[in-house]
Amino acid sequence: MDYAKESLKLHEEWKGKIEVIARAKVDSKEALSLAYTPGVAQPCLEIQKDIDKSYDLTRRWNTVAVVTDGTAVLGLGDIGPEAGMPVMEGKCVLFKEFGDVDAIPLCVRSKDVDEIVRTVELLAGSFGGVNLEDIAAPRCFEIERQLKEKCDIPIFHDDQHGTAVICAAAIINAMRLTGKKLEDCTAVMSGAGAAGVAICKLLISLGLKGENVIMCDRKGMICEGDPRLEGNASKIEVSKFTNRAKRQGSLADAMKGADIFIGVSGPGIVSQAMVRSMNRDPIVLPMSNPTPEIMPDLAKEAGAAIVGTGRSDFPNQINNVLCFPGLFRGALDARASDITEGMKIAAAYALADFIPADQLTADHIIPYAFDEGVKEAVSKAVYEAAFKDGVARIAYDENYGK
Repeated sequence: MDYAKESLKLHEEWKGKIEVIARAKVDSKEALSLAYTPGVAQPCLEIQKDIDKSYDLTRRWNTVAVVTDGTAVLGLGDIGPEAGMPVMEGKCVLFKEFGDVDAIPLCVRSKDVDEIVRTVELLAGSFGGVNLEDIAAPRCFEIERQLKEKCDIPIFHDDQHGTAVICAAAIINAMRLTGKKLEDCTAVMSGAGAAGVAICKLLISLGLKGENVIMCDRKGMICEGDPRLEGNASKIEVSKFTNRAKRQGSLADAMKGADIFIGVSGPGIVSQAMVRSMNRDPIVLPMSNPTPEIMPDLAKEAGAAIVGTGRSDFPNQINNVLCFPGLFRGALDARASDITEGMKIAAAYALADFIPADQLTADHIIPYAFDEGVKEAVSKAVYEAAFKDGVARIAYDENYGK
């Protein structure tokens, strides 16, 4: 199928992939008076007395804003907020179909951190959570940091943390299959942008030692004190807890003897020789889309024990739709004020544990997007973690997820 041609045709027919459907019927004078004036004044007054009632008396409890500035849309780059709308609408469809979460696209006409933060901050009272999407690094880090400080609802940058959660789930099961221990592994990251940094941090939270992580950008290994990092706060930060031996050189140099390769960079930059240079039973996750850093068949021929990509036409797709719908479902149901590291780790283990031990194979280390029960498994784990981490704001429901 020519997906570009067929998708354009369908978008012309759909004229938008989402719409607003009324939950309240207004089919009589009495119904109008209850849904709108004069009856609607009473819930307004209740919320005025207690803002938390906005979760009980409006759809806020189930509504997420999908926010972008259009600067890092898919692999298309900085195409602008309006051009990013089809992707944001698509994200909203996935929220609804996979998590039963209502989502609204907000495409902001600004690249200024303070303007974007202020815009979202002012609108936060209308939503139960915010999903940041397709915002270029390093700006995305500062936007997320400030919003988490200023807002009392969950802020989640899916390009960072959604990718990290799925990748972590894949690594957890890869460890189980190969018999390796994460704390003993050396990992090489190709790509030091939003996804790469988030994956690195989450894997360290899971037990990977920072000194055993080599982050690489286009020019090779990153290490603390490298003058070329000047002005890039996120790379400077990550250099302080990775590559403590301060190794220097190319990506090929970094991969020698490594146990894990994770690619969130560019197409075709890893050769079979580079995979062969890795440690026994290497785990190779080349996730660049649409063309990975190395094609799966080539990686396997070179000795990779486990391979995962971002594509649906190969085994082990690192697909964010496995994470964000269930994660937000659990966070919203707990009325969480934040999405914590513990909630992300819980989601990763829920996805890894979703595959029974007797079904775990090199070509099946993470669930499929359409596996029944994925949303429920992730949402329950996140819900529980929200209470454990002290960010839930409602009474605990012992029957949740049953």
